Amino acid sequence: MDRVGNARRLRQEQTGAERKLWSILRGWKLDGFKFRRQMPIDRYFADFACVEAKLVIELDGGQHAERVAYDAARTEVLEGCGWTVRRFWNAAVLTETTAVVDAILRELRLARP
Repeated sequence: MDRVGNARRLRQEQTGAERKLWSILRGWKLDGFKFRRQMPIDRYFADFACVEAKLVIELDGGQHAERVAYDAARTEVLEGCGWTVRRFWNAAVLTETTAVVDAILRELRLARP
């Protein structure tokens, strides 16, 4: 499958946490920053990316506890491309939404010139 098709499939198969966070991030709602979903960067797809702030938001489910080395390598590649990567557990997005959004806002405001 090509990159566009893969990104489309990932957008259609999003988790509940991704759906919830996207409803907050989409349409310049978060302090005027624009986010994209499943944006290709290098050989990976970022769950959410803000080009203006060079910020990637990754949401991790329980399977990521077993993929620590993979996630670390992925973060290293994305950071090597000039992006800041912030990871949140799906459970935090679902149960501590305000804290997650506040953390994202802090990162965005640090990046804004």
